[in-house]
Parts: sequence; C-alpha cells; structure tokens
Amino acid sequence: MLIPGTNCWRVARASRVSFLIDADAYFAAFRQAVSLARDTVIIVGWDIDSRVPLGPAGAPTLLAFLKAALDRQPGLKVFALGWDFSVIYTLERQALPAYRFSSNGHPRLSFHLDAAHPVGASQHQKIVVVDDAVAFAGGLDLTIRRWDTPAHRARAPERIDPAGRPYPPVHDVQLVVDGDAAAALGELARDRWRAAVGRPIPAGAAASDPWPAAVVPDARDVPVGIARTRPAFGGAPAVREVEQLHLDAIAGAARSIYIENQFLTSAAIGSALARRLDEPAGPEVVVLLPRHEDGWLERSSLGILRARLVARLEASDRHGRLRLYHPVVPDLDGACVNVHAKVVIVDDALARVGSANLANRSMGLDSECDLVLDAALDPRLGAPIAALRNRLVGEHLGVEPAAVADALAARGSLIGAIEALAGGPRTLVPLPRPAAPGPGELRALARAGLDLTFLDGLVCDPERPAPDLLLETLVPEPLRRPVHRSLTGFALVFALAAALAAVWRLTPLRQLLDPDRLAALGRALRGHPYAPLGAIAAYLVGGLVFFPITLMLAATAIVFRPGPAIAISLCGVLASAAETYGLGRLVGRFRAGWLRGPRMARLQAQLHRRGTLAVVAARLLPVGNFSLINMTAGALGIPFGSYMLGNALGVLPGVLGLTLFADRLGRTIRHPHAGNLLVLAAVTVGIFVAIGWLKRRLGRRR
Repeated sequence: MLIPGTNCWRVARASRVSFLIDADAYFAAFRQAVSLARDTVIIVGWDIDSRVPLGPAGAPTLLAFLKAALDRQPGLKVFALGWDFSVIYTLERQALPAYRFSSNGHPRLSFHLDAAHPVGASQHQKIVVVDDAVAFAGGLDLTIRRWDTPAHRARAPERIDPAGRPYPPVHDVQLVVDGDAAAALGELARDRWRAAVGRPIPAGAAASDPWPAAVVPDARDVPVGIARTRPAFGGAPAVREVEQLHLDAIAGAARSIYIENQFLTSAAIGSALARRLDEPAGPEVVVLLPRHEDGWLERSSLGILRARLVARLEASDRHGRLRLYHPVVPDLDGACVNVHAKVVIVDDALARVGSANLANRSMGLDSECDLVLDAALDPRLGAPIAALRNRLVGEHLGVEPAAVADALAARGSLIGAIEALAGGPRTLVPLPRPAAPGPGELRALARAGLDLTFLDGLVCDPERPAPDLLLETLVPEPLRRPVHRSLTGFALVFALAAALAAVWRLTPLRQLLDPDRLAALGRALRGHPYAPLGAIAAYLVGGLVFFPITLMLAATAIVFRPGPAIAISLCGVLASAAETYGLGRLVGRFRAGWLRGPRMARLQAQLHRRGTLAVVAARLLPVGNFSLINMTAGALGIPFGSYMLGNALGVLPGVLGLTLFADRLGRTIRHPHAGNLLVLAAVTVGIFVAIGWLKRRLGRRR
C-alpha cells in the first residue's frame, strides 16, 4: 500500500509504537518524555496555548512545565511553532501567544508563529519531537479544551478550560514512535521551523531514550509510513500524499473501512467511498462523526457540505453497507461528544492516525502529517491494527475490546458487531439527518450578508487558495502572474479599508474623533502652560521607539497655533535628533563590527564630504525612518554641527507645509464656505509642488 513519493513521504522503522487514545494518555506521555529530554524538544501545532493544563484541573500548565524542565536540564532547548491563526479564531485563542511565551518563558524557550503558507491556508500538523528519539503525531494539539479521558463523562469537574468554563467531552487519538521514525518526524518539524522562522534548529548531540515509561508499546520494530499535505508556497511544490493515501486505502479495502473524523466534506474522499458502496461486493463503511458542527457558522458552511456528501453516500449505498454514527454518553443534555480524532482503519491491514480531516483543505491547502501502519510491509502489524479498532469501538459502546472482537468473529461483520453491542447507556447511534437552519440562525446569516453555500469550494472548504482557483477559471495562463500581483495589491487595500471601516463602526473611535470634541481637547492642551514642554518630551520618547516623525509633526500642527507649532516642532525634532544621534555614537563605539564593509565605507565618505546636504536629502527623500537615520549618522561619526544644520533645513519645509495646511484645514472645517475651500486647495497644491521640486533637485544633486 505504501509507496514513498506517491502516497507517503517515506517509510522509517520504529523500535516501539503505541496508540494514545484521548488527551489524558497523550498529555501524561508528553510530560514523561519531556522530563527525560536532554537536548531538544520541538513542538509544531495548529494551536499551542501556554495556559493549557497538562492533565485534569490542577495539573501544571504547559508553560510552567516547560520552564521547570529547562531549569532541571541545563542543555535542553525548546522550540515551539504555532499557526499564525486567522482573525476568526481570535476569541477562541490565547491573546498574543508569542508575547506570553517570550515575556513569561525561559531564555532557552523559543516560540514563533508560522505564517509560511498561502492565503487562507493553515499550519495544521500536530507534532512533538523529543531529542529526535521519540515523537508524537496525530490529532491532538497542546491547547485548551482538548483534555478528556476515555470515559467521556458528560459532567467532569476536572474538564474545564483556563477561564474555569466546563466544555463537552472530546475524543482524539495520538501515535507515539521512536527510532528512525522519530528522527524522520524531527526532520519534518525542523523543515517547518526553517520555512517559518528563517533559521535552522541546531542539530541535537545528546543520545537519550525519552520513551515514556508508563506507555506500553503496541508494536515493536515495525515500519511506519509518514504522509504529508503541503500546499505550493515559496517555490516549493505542492504535496498531496495524504489524499492519495486515503484514495489507495479505500480502493484496497476488502471487508471494512472504519473512520473517525471531525469533518466529512472532501469531494475526492466522498467519491471514492461512493464508488466502493456502489459495488455489489464492496466493503462495509462505518463513519463516526460529531452529531453536529460547533456554532451556526460551521453548521451553515461545513455542516451543509457534510449533509450534501452524506446524502450522496446514502444514495450510493444500494447494498446497505454504510453506517454513519455519533457517540452518546449518559446525561449529555443536548451537547455532543466532540469527535476530533482523524483515524482510518482498513480491514486488519492498515491504520492511519494523523492531523488531516476528511475535508478538502486537508487534502491540498493546509499542512498536514499522518502516520500509517501497513500490514503488507510487516504481517505482525495486523494484530495491533485490529486491536486499535476494537479499542475504539469498545470505548464508544461502553464495552471491553474483547467483546468487540468476539462479536466480530461471531457475525463476520463490523456493522453487525456494532449493532449487536449497541443500545446501552453509552453507545453509538445513527447520525441524524441535518435539520434546516432555525429562525435564529437564518436571521444571523441575513445580518452577516453571507450565502456560505454559494461560496462552496472557494471559502468554506477549498482545496487551494481562492485567488488561485479564480485565476485558473477566469484568466489565461500568460496573464495570471501580473493579474495575481494586481489582485494582491487590491486585496490589501480592500482589507485595510474594511478594517478601518469596521473599527470606525464597531468601536468608540467615531465618537472620540468628533470634530467638536477634538477642537475642545486641542484648546485645552494648547492653553496649558507646560504644553510645549510636554510636546517636546513626546518627541524625545517618540524618537526612542522609532515613532514616525511625520505623525508627530502633524499632531503638533493640529493642536497648536501656527507660530508656536513651528517653534515646538523644530525644537522637538532637533532634540530628538540630538538624542538619537548620541545613541548612534554609542552604537558605533561598542558595535563597530556592524559598520564595516565597502558599502558602509562609501556611505561614510559621502556623508563626511556632503554632510549637511546629505542630511537634508535624507529628511526630504523617503530613505528611511527618522530615528534610524539619526543613529546611523551618529554611528558613522558625521560632524554634529553639519548634522544638526541639515536636520533643521531638512524638516523646515515639512514643518511649514504641515502647519500651514493644518491651519487652513481648521479654518475650512469651522467655516466651510467657497473661499476657504479654494484657499485650502491652493495651499495643498502649493505644498505638493514645492516638495516635489525640492525632491527632484536633491535627487539630481545626490
């Protein structure tokens, strides 16, 4: 089944392999493995939350646990890479995760957000590698609202999120491997880090065996396949091994296909399953899903896509070999067990555990990683593959795995075994047919102005970035690159405009920027006796934090009357210039290595020869940040007198222009008659003409 380069990346041997069912087992194994780490821990996830308790309520949080491990082991380094998530997840995720890890973390703990993917894609792999010797991969992130035990009790006091809110039961599966398979996952995680961060993770040197002692291997010395999804990005080609693996596994099934997944919307997977169901002697297909999607947005998009695919499968099931179930536990009261696992088991021959959902985006758009056990490569794997299926079915039916094995042997049918054992307080029940959206959901859709089913394949669950799909459909090949550049520019402008409109509409900004309120604030500020000193202090602080000087000049021109505004602006600019020049002198003295090289030598010679003119040009031409230019001038040793004179001459036109413009704008707002409007227009044109003339003259002189 496994063919490297076609439906998997590579096949590597593992001395030990074990299935970790549900997050209680995974979090415990993670803690044990990291506690034994000596060199490197790499964490790659869709979400990584510093607050997540690594166990039931009261267990250490992820960040506290990692800091303790780093304190214990002086040579240990931890690298954590989370997805630079979409804005729609803002309310569900920890705010400012990079800040949380860096400000409260450890010098040897590095956290970054991964944005190295196409528009609309996500980094969805869930991998942890310890010393390149033990690795975890599957459906579980180290994040909130994941922990649970196989009991999946409806009300578990210890199942709460960091805010103290309880959450419904959640089911998931992770795989732990060692040996060459762990080293291969380490290579995969390092490649992801290099692509996202731009620098490599140093190769590990310590030899260790961080296998968690409490984890009993399900198989020993066996081959493990690694399959990936990776979208085309940054010159790297697309990889669709996960999709091909699923298609090959479905096509090769003889008796049964057992699936657990969060979603069922992939068109390719749906077509493959429909073809097998249509065969007179095809395999049974058993699919476990959550009873419904989470929230009206998912129900109105992925829920409708799932309903369509389910209807297609049911139409193809002419021989009665399809069952779609959802798990039920006692006292659930309308909630549902969140089936978050991504598992496929074919006969007793193949088991796949990974991060990929049965959704279009997992087949082509998101980054995914699945692990595969194939009994065709080693017949000894047949027993652990069958045992995994029996454990999962037994967990959902509330019976022991041995009871599932006995029922299978007696009936020769997976569906027959499930139906014979079902009916208890904890059981599997048929997935209900999707109901039409309720009035509240329809009103919410109407308010949002979205027809999400119309966006099927473009936004809801795309296989490729939406711009690429549109270009392929509408634009001939020779024109796609320039059109893509233009569309990207327009998209950025549209996104910025939409964001500003949303801020203006949804926040108090509109009231705060009321002209009367601003005018009153300006009068109060300029009437204060210490206002000029406060403004100059603001210039000093702004220079230290690299704040744009143009915005400070504009604010001064708006608040103060023209005469004082010019004086305050010049004093503030020159004070900030002197301050940052002095910092540059310190940088040049203690970090002289930064200033070496032929390019810096030529720049230094030009600045010394034409110091005043060079600084004037730097102020009028868009060559860099105000503070950065000042520090560079100080570091290169530009004579202070020439430097300050150049600053005064360089900023004077801008100060005069902004002050004059602000004065005329204020008059026009207060008295918007035709005369003032004409004067404002004339002043604006005159300022742009004067600045353009100066820039052209300086550009030629330079």
